[in-house]
Amino acid sequence: MPKTVDKSFDRRANHLLHSIRLGGGCVPLHRLQFQFSDSVIQTLLDKELVQVQNTGRGFLLEIAEDF
Repeated sequence: MPKTVDKSFDRRANHLLHSIRLGGGCVPLHRLQFQFSDSVIQTLLDKELVQVQNTGRGFLLEIAEDF
């Protein structure tokens, strides 16, 4: 059976990437957790489009260098 594509999920993932780019390439993770679901964030992490950086004072979600 073919895998169905959730276009609204893809739109949310693209919106998250766009938001990170507008934030200078990185955004505090706690700020995103209220705007985007954990599954959207996890999907981008699984696709290695973003990465999490521990700053010692919190976590940043940033665009992956290879992307």
